[in-house]
Amino acid sequence: MKDVKLAIIYYSSTGTNYKLSKAAEEAAKDLGVKEIKLLRVEETVPEEIMKTNEDWIKHFNATKDVPVASIDDLEWADAIIFSAPTRYGNLPSQFSRLMDSTGPLWQKGKLVDKVVSGMTSAGNPHGGQEGTLLALYKSMMHWGAVIANPGYSDPVIFETGGNPYGFSTVGGSDLSDKDKQAIKAQVKRTVGIAAKIKA
Repeated sequence: MKDVKLAIIYYSSTGTNYKLSKAAEEAAKDLGVKEIKLLRVEETVPEEIMKTNEDWIKHFNATKDVPVASIDDLEWADAIIFSAPTRYGNLPSQFSRLMDSTGPLWQKGKLVDKVVSGMTSAGNPHGGQEGTLLALYKSMMHWGAVIANPGYSDPVIFETGGNPYGFSTVGGSDLSDKDKQAIKAQVKRTVGIAAKIKA
């Protein structure tokens, strides 16, 4: 696993998916991954709109030094873990903007066999999490990527909601130790598959 290049790419308006991504980064380090990029999707909403939500503008200001993801980062990575909140069971427009920019890489076959996995959040336990992950994975199928959803590969996945598509949580919630274990299981599966492909 140590030779796998891992990109963790998130969009977070008020901080939940940032927390998920930081937990994934910590898990990857624990698993011995040496090359990790934690990257944010560029915010496209004007600051005057963000200022209408105190948590949104606060999180934006606290994390604006996190590097912004680009298609160069996607090309660099062997494995990519995405994290984004749901918007009516779909990806946020900010995230879709990044996906829409990948055409040149896709045309050259540069995204084939990238190992990908997704995490998400919503305002309530049944707020579209599974739909959002499936929307993400549809794009990944067009890439020719290898989807490393967690399935039920670890008992802790049952204990944290049983989402076989990827870790999901309610927005604004703190991560429990078991949540972090579930995220680590997903990271381990993603990086492990990438290591096998790279070998």
